[in-house]
Parts: sequence; C-alpha cells; structure tokens
Amino acid sequence: MQGSCLCQGVTYCIELPLKVFQYCHCSRCRKFSGSAYAANLVIPTAQFRWLSGEELVGRYEHPTAKYYATCFCQHCGSSLPWEVKGGGNVVVPAGTLDEEFALKPQRNIFWDSRATWYEETNGMDKFSEFPSSKR
Repeated sequence: MQGSCLCQGVTYCIELPLKVFQYCHCSRCRKFSGSAYAANLVIPTAQFRWLSGEELVGRYEHPTAKYYATCFCQHCGSSLPWEVKGGGNVVVPAGTLDEEFALKPQRNIFWDSRATWYEETNGMDKFSEFPSSKR
C-alpha cells in the first residue's frame, strides 16, 4: 500500500500484515493530529519504505517521551509515518494512505486521556459534503 503527504512531495509504501490498527486518545496524539484521536497503523520497521521526498521529512522528538515522536512534511505540514523511539515499529497515520483498505480499528488506547469534549458520533447528523447554511 502507498501513502503520501498533502503536497505529494513525500511518498512511502507499507507491506501488510500490520501489527495493530488503533485509535490513540493520548494528549500528544491529539495535539499532533489536531483531532480527538489519531488513527494509527503499527507495522514492523522492515515493512516500511520511503519512496520519494525523504529529505522533506521533519521529525520531532518529545523530550520526556519514552517512545513517542512525530514526523511531518516540512513543505505542507502533513503528518507522516514515524519510527518509534528505540526502533522496531513504525506508526503510520491511517489518513495518509492513498488507497482504501478494508482494515478496521481494533482498539482505543489511552481512553482515560480522551478529550472531555469527545463524543461518539453514531447519533449525529451525517452529510456527504458541507451542510446547507439554511439548516
């Protein structure tokens, strides 16, 4: 499967199977994703490869985190896969994959750290595009 950043300057590929597909609700993932959680695939490092633009990849190492880091495109700012501190695994932001896939998230982690405003969305209105402003 292939993935990329918003500007297409960085591309990568992964090989399945993955170790896990999970939603992470920790405050670090919420900050980086700008959302209620990060939807992450975890794969062994050997199953990941940059295809182009690796020189555009920036990395932020959180000074107090044992395993956490982030990677991003230095041109468009998109979240990108990052190797876990200590190696062995790569965390792949699911939304950066260019292909649709049938995999479903298996679990929520750091659930007790979830945003206080986070609500399950099953009962909310759903729109295929922007809703009408007359609503």
